[in-house]
Amino acid sequence: MSKGTLLIILLFFAEFILGQDGTIYPLDTPAEPNAIPLNTGGVDDQSASETWFRQWGDPMARNIVSATLTPFFPKSGKANGTTIIVALGGGFRWLSMGNEGWEVAEALAEQGITAFVLKYRLHPTPSSLEDFSDWMGKLSFAPPSNNSDSINIAPRLQLDLSNQLEDAEAAYAMIVKRATEWGVDINRIGMIGFSAGAGLTMHCTLNSKTMKLAFIGPIYGGMGAVEVPKNAPPMFNVIASDDFLFKGQFGVVDSWYKAGIPVEFHLYQNGGHGFGLGNPNRTSNRWFDAFIHWLNVNEFLNGKSGK
Repeated sequence: MSKGTLLIILLFFAEFILGQDGTIYPLDTPAEPNAIPLNTGGVDDQSASETWFRQWGDPMARNIVSATLTPFFPKSGKANGTTIIVALGGGFRWLSMGNEGWEVAEALAEQGITAFVLKYRLHPTPSSLEDFSDWMGKLSFAPPSNNSDSINIAPRLQLDLSNQLEDAEAAYAMIVKRATEWGVDINRIGMIGFSAGAGLTMHCTLNSKTMKLAFIGPIYGGMGAVEVPKNAPPMFNVIASDDFLFKGQFGVVDSWYKAGIPVEFHLYQNGGHGFGLGNPNRTSNRWFDAFIHWLNVNEFLNGKSGK
C-alpha cells in the first residue's frame, strides 16, 4: 500500500468517526437545476438511488451514481479567470454539499473566482435512512498495525477511487473544453478539497495523467508523507491541531518542501474537523482569507476573464 493510499484511508476513518455523533434527518432530493452531468457512468452497485439527508444542519447526499458539476460564476465584470474545482468531504460514502460545497463556491465567486462543485460518485450505503444510520453506528475502527499494508476495520470498507478520479478528470476536461464560454484561464485552474475531498485532490495530484492543476488546497486532509511528482503544483494546506487527523504529523508538507515545490501550511490552534468556512470562536475561521491572500501573492488572481 502506498503512502498516498494510506493517507486517503486515514481520511476515510475520520469522516465516519465524525458522522457517528450527529442525528440524521431526512431531506428531499433537491432539483439542482444548474448541475451539469459528467456522463462518466454509474457504479458497480446501483441498487440504491441518490438520497439526501441533513446532519449538523448541513445538507448531505449519498449513493451518488451519476457525477455532476455545478458552476458558481462571479458577478458580471468581476471574474478574473481563476477557476477552482471544489471536492467535498464525506468519507467517499456521502458528500457535505452545503458546508464544504455550495458555501465555499459562493465565497470563491465573491472573490472573482469561477468555482465548480464536483458531486462525484460514491461507494454505496444502505437504501433506507434508518438502515444507513444503524450501519454508521456499527462501524468500528482500529489503528493501522505495524505493517502498513494491513488496516483493521469492520465492516470492511473498500477504497477504490478509480470512479472518483475519473469524475475529477472529466470535470477538468469539461472546464477546459468550455473555457472560452465560461471565461476560464486554463493556466489557472486549481482544486481544493475538504477531508475526503482533500484526499481526492491529493489523489488527482499524485495519479492523474490528464489534469494540469495550477495549485491545490487540501483542507483538513491526511498529513502522511507522499511521493511528490516532479510537476506537482504549489500547495496551500490547512488543518487544526485538535483535528484527530493531525496527530502531530507534517509529512505531506515536508514532502512538498523537500521536493522544492512552493507550499504554505496553516496549523490552527482549534477548529476540529469538518469546519468548512468556519465555526464560532475558532482560530481556523481565518483560513479562507489566508487562502485568498496566498492566491493573490502568488499571482493566481492576476488576470482577466474572457467572460
